[in-house]
Amino acid sequence: MHTLAVDDLVGFKSKSDFSIAKIVENGLPTDSLNLLKDHGLTFTEVGEVVIAPRTLKHRKARGENLSGEESDRALRVARVMALGNEVFGDPAKALKWLRTPSDRLEGRTPLSMLRSEAGGRVVENQLWQIDEGIFG
Repeated sequence: MHTLAVDDLVGFKSKSDFSIAKIVENGLPTDSLNLLKDHGLTFTEVGEVVIAPRTLKHRKARGENLSGEESDRALRVARVMALGNEVFGDPAKALKWLRTPSDRLEGRTPLSMLRSEAGGRVVENQLWQIDEGIFG
């Protein structure tokens, strides 16, 4: 089984955390969002978590990259998707978990929490807890 890596989801080989930070600052190409969709996210989900569809359409028309903030959200989603795949051992199970409302998140889905860094940390911590057998 091929382990899904962040690189597979954003379309670049990360050499270091510093190189990732520089790429995010410069903005990911809009085409990198296709990789998230290729790995199971819907157009609507990308629009809700990463970038509004109308804004994406304008960026593509102008040949612009994603903003730093949008790139940061895309990278956060990719990082959590890769971790979910590692924890559950199956991309479909990971996506199902990301889309399922959780009592621990006051009825929100883990995916919806990825709009912010703080929410992303909560979701990553839950995945680590599941991996350690603390929560199911």
